[in-house]
Amino acid sequence: MDVPDFGIPPRLAARMSMAEQYEYLRGRLVSRRTLVTAGALAGGGLVAGCRSRSASPAPATSAVRGSAVAPFGRHLAFGADPRTRMRISWQVPSAVRGPFVRIGTRPDDLGRRVAAEVRHLRTPGVQGVRPVVEQYYVHAALDGLAPGTTYYYGVGHDGWDPAAPEHRATIASFRTAPARPERFVFTAFGDQGVSRAGKSADDALLKQDPAFHLHAGDICYADGNGTGRTSDGYDAREWDRFLLQNDPVARSVPWMVTTGNHDMEAWYSPDGYGGQYARFALPDNGFDPHGAPGVYSFTYGNVGFVALDANDVSYEIPANLGYSGGRQTAWLERRLKELRAEAGVDFVVVFFHHCAYSTSSHASDGGIRDAWLPLFARYQVDLVINGHNHVYERTDAVRDGAVGREVPVGGTTDPARDGIVYVTAGGGGRDLYAFPSGVEDSYEGHVTRHGAVSSFHWAKGQHNVAETVEWSRVRYTGFSFLKVEAEAGTAARLRVSALAHSGARIDHFEIRRGG
Repeated sequence: MDVPDFGIPPRLAARMSMAEQYEYLRGRLVSRRTLVTAGALAGGGLVAGCRSRSASPAPATSAVRGSAVAPFGRHLAFGADPRTRMRISWQVPSAVRGPFVRIGTRPDDLGRRVAAEVRHLRTPGVQGVRPVVEQYYVHAALDGLAPGTTYYYGVGHDGWDPAAPEHRATIASFRTAPARPERFVFTAFGDQGVSRAGKSADDALLKQDPAFHLHAGDICYADGNGTGRTSDGYDAREWDRFLLQNDPVARSVPWMVTTGNHDMEAWYSPDGYGGQYARFALPDNGFDPHGAPGVYSFTYGNVGFVALDANDVSYEIPANLGYSGGRQTAWLERRLKELRAEAGVDFVVVFFHHCAYSTSSHASDGGIRDAWLPLFARYQVDLVINGHNHVYERTDAVRDGAVGREVPVGGTTDPARDGIVYVTAGGGGRDLYAFPSGVEDSYEGHVTRHGAVSSFHWAKGQHNVAETVEWSRVRYTGFSFLKVEAEAGTAARLRVSALAHSGARIDHFEIRRGG
């Protein structure tokens, strides 16, 4: 393999594997994450602590005055318990001293101050192709919050105080999950990127007032090729543009991301995920909090959510195939078993990038089917959300690889009886794909005759196997996103809708258990 000059001596690079190159570069390219936690916020006290996971903290000084360094790109994420934990993240264009969050329950009372930490990310340059890029991401972890409470916050550093009159317009807010299950809405899509359509997706979902948003991978497309190799074209500055684009929604709606193939950025250790570590502060309760930032779980209301990294099992794009050594799949089984035994959890939603069932350009990934579908069936997962194919496609209820129950537009299904509905929600903003030749779109208000579709799935060795499928129920070639309304109580249900960016509904169905 040809290895560009990223600072590895040539005679070493010649005998290093990709994983060894990641490890060699790790100390130079990314500071491993640390979390600054704040406890007892709900009770009025504020105790700051630090759990260090980095041997080389980010620079604490800058040649630029703090008053001239404006924060941007705010994005929220839940901690492991959305009722009491929130992570606030943002970016600064250069190193700063003393980063912090001001927070309170009124916008005019932000007297509580929580320390934050900077994660410094250095992307090596390639002569004649791209310059060295230095990026600075800031994170604060808020623990001990009160459930069901709206908090107001501002981010800053020495020389830039969000409580100052000239910066008060930057104050934003978020709301913690309620103490007990109640109705809520969440949204989901994958494959967003930076574009007019990507911004339109943000604007459209914000109108739904979601409690949070699931992003099913291929977040930014700084890596334009998506093979997870150093030969991919890459521009780290695309992340600056992405976070700036998404600030108006992600500053108030927790943005729960997972990892797509375009998010394997091979210049960062470990396994190409060092960039995601630097930019996001996600729950650290997955199979390896030090090595898989897009793998975690949380419970909101009566729904348990599981985020997975499909790069680990993908036959189509094998750069990271098997990197967890089976630990992710073992963790998945433990977590699904726990959720099914958890009091108050009516539904389980799993989201990841590559498709288990789709007929568009990338079709279906046999690696997903082999590794995870038996577990989804055993623990009766209620809904699976994917991206990867830049369309909207929804299956009937699938059981043992075939249609367990037809679920037309407006239909109802019980996963315990019928099987699982799989949704490809890849219309988040990137250039759209198409369905196989001769296969028509079929969606609400434009339902066409249902029939078999000739497609394929990826098998080991990156080759594909033809298949004819009956499960492709709804297809829409357009920018769109998923809206899910969860209800608890004796008539617990998930009302699932797909909306075009215009707000027009293109699909809806309902999931009930025991109904």
